[in-house]
Amino acid sequence: MSETIPHLLRQAADRHGRREFLRFPGHLSLTFADADAAVDRLAGALAARGVRPGDRVAIMLDNVPGWPLTWLATLRAGGVAVPVNVRYRAADLRHVLRDSGAVATVTSAEHAPHVPGTVHLFDALDGDAPPPGVAVTPDDVANFQYTSGTTGFPKACLLTHDYWVRTARILAEAVRVRDDDVLMMAQAFSYMDPQWATLVCLVGGIPLVVLPRFSASGFWPAAREHGATLTYVLGTMPLLLHKQPPAPEDRANRMRLVLCSGIRPGLHREFEERWGAPWRELYGSTETGPDLLVPIDDTECVGTGAMGLPPPGKEVTLDEETGEILVRGVPMMKGYWNHPEATATAFRGGWYHTGDLGVRDARGQIAHAGRIKDMVRRGGENISCAEVESVLTQHPAVLQAALVPIPDELWGELPKAFLQLRPGHAADAATAMSVAEHARRRLARFKVPAYVEFVEGFSLTPSARIEKRHLLPPGRDQRAAPAIPVLPEESR
Repeated sequence: MSETIPHLLRQAADRHGRREFLRFPGHLSLTFADADAAVDRLAGALAARGVRPGDRVAIMLDNVPGWPLTWLATLRAGGVAVPVNVRYRAADLRHVLRDSGAVATVTSAEHAPHVPGTVHLFDALDGDAPPPGVAVTPDDVANFQYTSGTTGFPKACLLTHDYWVRTARILAEAVRVRDDDVLMMAQAFSYMDPQWATLVCLVGGIPLVVLPRFSASGFWPAAREHGATLTYVLGTMPLLLHKQPPAPEDRANRMRLVLCSGIRPGLHREFEERWGAPWRELYGSTETGPDLLVPIDDTECVGTGAMGLPPPGKEVTLDEETGEILVRGVPMMKGYWNHPEATATAFRGGWYHTGDLGVRDARGQIAHAGRIKDMVRRGGENISCAEVESVLTQHPAVLQAALVPIPDELWGELPKAFLQLRPGHAADAATAMSVAEHARRRLARFKVPAYVEFVEGFSLTPSARIEKRHLLPPGRDQRAAPAIPVLPEESR
């Protein structure tokens, strides 16, 4: 396999021409040929504005057609894309732009005031300059893709054209793309998922429907409206969908496969029965692409938590019976930009160390068992944050939960829960005590949160996980109001 993303786009335009490629509800629809021509014009405009091969170009746009078109044009001009979350401000934004060395940022009038340095408004990127005749190779870096770590500033993964094309072909084969398929995505385009989805559609010649944002109440109506047959959900998305009131039209859709990551095993069969489609696990990371996939026909996986088998080119193992998940093979990032020590640590022993814990089931498949560092160390006891969060979200008042460690002189650390409530529930001491009692009936006493704090919502990582670093700003007393103590003093 020796392809690049610009080659994949040109090939799709030649093969599929007038077929629909990109559909942005409320904006426009583009055919493969339209997109290819638009990318040529944008690549010429970027080159005319000084973008040279190897230059980094930041993209800070909402889910609008300009996002994938700017991405593809940057690559056709020989540049390197730097996806930027539109919610970034001050520290986050400054870090990504400085660390990447981006020569310019393509954005909109709405976001431009927040962006330091050279700014190009997408709507003003016009002109008749031809696209530069740049020779791009599969080993060239296509993206500085910043990781979604829950602590500290993110690091840029160096992702090549080969990485992206391999990922797209692996996933296109896994979903068994058909001519009548419609792939729908609701994540922000700065995240990995809409980007690989774009390439899957180039490989398969099918349309990509891009929603403005994820909405639990609007997701399935949108799937019905657009005739979606394929989608991908992860992080908190499945649980938020499940918490929507059941409706008679739940099964009235064309969906034939939902790819997912980290769904709760106990709800797996219920998801399939409610919406009438198989849900199949996809496990991977920004650093490694797809690592494990459950085949569509593997009905024995339902409810087991099994994450499937490695695709061709990948090996996945555990460092012990219940241990860290290790990965090697292709696709794989080149490393972390400006972080040689972190790269060496991640790839020690020739394997990429994921930071995820896994356990093998009776069939020999790996199930996810939590994050190595997502723990609270209370005295001599280790508390899995994921385990406690799972219990907390089973309370009828709780929409989302995040458990974090806070320092304690006696115990070392204590668990504190941040809770987002469902509408109609009061953010008061009575609700906090009710949630704590709910946890106390289901967990060992040492796992029950010592403090509860209510929040309006959470900042999410690109993988739709709660970004916990924003919950613990330096200098704040995490025991003080609005925190509510929910355990007796002697137990805290």
